[in-house]
Amino acid sequence: MAMGDDDGDGNGDERGKFLTENADVWSQNAWDHVPPPADQRAIIAASLARQRAAPVPDHDKPNYNTKPAKHWDNFYKTNASNFFKNRKWLPLEFSELVAAADLSAGHRTVVEVGCGAGNAIFPLLAQNQNPELHIHVFDYSSHAIKLVQNNPLYTSPPCGTIAASVWDLSSACPPPSLAPRSADILLLVFVFSALHPSEWPRAISNIAQILKPGGLVLMRDFGRHDLTQLRLKAGRLLEDNFYIRGDSTRVYFFELDELAILFTGSTAPIAQVDVQVNESTKVDEEGKNDGGDDGGGTGRDDEVETEDVGAQDERADIHGLMPSLDQNPASPDNSYDPVPRPDPSSSSSLSSSSTNVIHPSLEDPTTLGLAHPLFTIEQLGVDRRLLVNRKRQLKMHRVWVQGKFRRAEGGGG
Repeated sequence: MAMGDDDGDGNGDERGKFLTENADVWSQNAWDHVPPPADQRAIIAASLARQRAAPVPDHDKPNYNTKPAKHWDNFYKTNASNFFKNRKWLPLEFSELVAAADLSAGHRTVVEVGCGAGNAIFPLLAQNQNPELHIHVFDYSSHAIKLVQNNPLYTSPPCGTIAASVWDLSSACPPPSLAPRSADILLLVFVFSALHPSEWPRAISNIAQILKPGGLVLMRDFGRHDLTQLRLKAGRLLEDNFYIRGDSTRVYFFELDELAILFTGSTAPIAQVDVQVNESTKVDEEGKNDGGDDGGGTGRDDEVETEDVGAQDERADIHGLMPSLDQNPASPDNSYDPVPRPDPSSSSSLSSSSTNVIHPSLEDPTTLGLAHPLFTIEQLGVDRRLLVNRKRQLKMHRVWVQGKFRRAEGGGG
C-alpha cells in the first residue's frame, strides 16, 4: 500500500502497514490485511437479521427494478459531477490502461461501461499520448452522459478520440455505436453491483461481444459483508446481498466465486484466486462524510466516515491511490496467502449463518445461457482493509473485489 500526506497524486510513499500485536491501531489511518475481529460473525449476523426483519415490501420492488436508470438520472441531476472523485488509482492498479495511452501503443480501443460523470476515463484521457487511442463510454443514465459530453476534455480531447452514448449493459444487444469485437479493454468500476442478478448473464454476453478475442475486462466492485452492506438500514433489502440505497439506486455485494462463475462458468481454482489487493487511502478524521437518510450527506444510508477508494461511494474531500497488486506483498514476508472460501456446511462459516455463498441463480452455470468458457481469469482477489477514524475512534472493515478477465480466443458469445 502507499500512504502519505499528499492529496492522492502518488507523492506519498509509506508502504506495508501491518497491524502487529504491539502496534497501536490508532497510530495509522489504514492497515493492510487485518483479519476481522473475533465478534465479526456476530456483527454480520445481527446486521443481516435486522435487515431481513424489514425488507423492501414486495409491492415496492418493481419501483426499483423496472426502471433503475431513472434513479441514477435523479442522482446525477442532484450531484452533477461533484459526488465522485477522479479515480487516480486506476492507472496504478490497472497498468493496461497506461500501456494503451502510451505514444507507441498503436491503435487501441478502450470501453468503459457505467462511466457516470467520467471520473475514471477523463484522467486517462488527460494523460493520453496515443493519437490512436479511441475511448467509448456508456451509461444508462442519460444525465450522466450529458455531464460527460459537457466536459471540456470531451469537447476538445488533447489526444485521441472519445465518444459517449446512452446504453444499458443489460440490454438485449451490444451498443450499436460500437463495432462488434472491437475493444481491447473494457472497464467496469462498481457497475455489476448496480444490476439485478437476473441481468448478469445478459451483461456478460454483451461484454463478450464487445471485446476482441484476447481483450481484457478490468473490474472492481463491492465485496460480501463490506461495512457498506452492514450499515444499510431497515427497508433496504431487496433479496440476499442485494439492496437499495437511500437514493433508490441498487447495490449487490459479491463473493469471488460469483464473479468466476459469471465470467468463466465455474468457480476459480485456488491457484487462480489472487490475494488481497492493497489499497491506499487518506481517512476523513473529521467525520465530515457521516451523511445519510437522517440528514446531511447525499441521502445515501451506506455512507461511511472515510473515503471508499475505488468505490462507487467516493467522497468529495478524501483522495485515494492504489498501487499495483503485482507490485505489493500480501503479507510482511512477501508471501501470498490464498483467499479462503467459506464452507457452507460449517457452522463457523460467516456465510452459513447469514447468506448463501453464491447467488441461487449461479448454482447451476449451465442455466445461464452463456457459451462458456467465454473468459479466463488473470486476476481475482479480495481487498480487506481496516480503515480508522482516529478522531472518532472508529474502526471500519472494508471489503472490495477485483478481477481481470481475458476474453477467450475461441469462446462463444
